[in-house]
Amino acid sequence: MSKILIANDHAGFQMKQALIKKLINKIDFLDLGTSSLESVDYPDYAEKLSKEISSRKFDKGLLICGSGIGMSIVANRFKNIRAALCMTAEMSRLAREHNDANILVLGSRLISEEEAIKCLLVFIKTKFEGGRHQTRLDKLNLVR
Repeated sequence: MSKILIANDHAGFQMKQALIKKLINKIDFLDLGTSSLESVDYPDYAEKLSKEISSRKFDKGLLICGSGIGMSIVANRFKNIRAALCMTAEMSRLAREHNDANILVLGSRLISEEEAIKCLLVFIKTKFEGGRHQTRLDKLNLVR
């Protein structure tokens, strides 16, 4: 069973609950919050998850907020993080194969629950291709 960190803000809470409920037998979720619909600041939760992935304690994470944009911006400020905002399973596949994305970001207001499930399952199952893509990833560490 795959293990993944998951965090959200208030706008992503219901989608997180639905994903955990539907995928509990396929994915071992480690939930970093938030635990309600009460308004919170998305950077706090993106930071919490990104620090865990950046330290390499965990391989993959899932962030959910209303649009996915804010969480993506925060996550990608951390070393070793490649967060990908995906709207389709194809985007998730390419994010893993070509970019070795280690955090999937979903916008709960922009994607259906069914498509979110597809995105997550593809994200977890897809391997990084390496090769020419590794050369490009190596250059990411040079960008400051």
